[in-house]
Amino acid sequence: MKKKILIVNANYYRDISYGLLSSALKSLPKSYNVKIINVPGVFEIPVTISKNLNKFNAFIALGCVIKGQTPHFDFISQATTDAIMKLSIYKKKPIGNGIITCLNMKQAKARKKKGTEAAKAILSVLLQK
Repeated sequence: MKKKILIVNANYYRDISYGLLSSALKSLPKSYNVKIINVPGVFEIPVTISKNLNKFNAFIALGCVIKGQTPHFDFISQATTDAIMKLSIYKKKPIGNGIITCLNMKQAKARKKKGTEAAKAILSVLLQK
């Protein structure tokens, strides 16, 4: 049976999210059935995964949070990471966290290939016996 993967891509920073998405897709076997859902920001990723937990074998969360002048960065980053981990443990399904947290756009551009790591992480868990 074909493995079904859902990629939830926060495209607030379109250039960065495209890089994350492209690198993740290149790392997944062609034999897998992959669906992509775009959301406006990383905060929408956990609820989108939650709505689809029973439809897919694994998930990849992609997005970027860049630190601004307020603590918003810290709250969004921590809440999203915690929610993703809880969903993964609760349903015992791998969720590759490809959400990058950066201090500036230069860092984000340098890390936009990190989707590869999230894809490889779910593949390693899917292959466990």
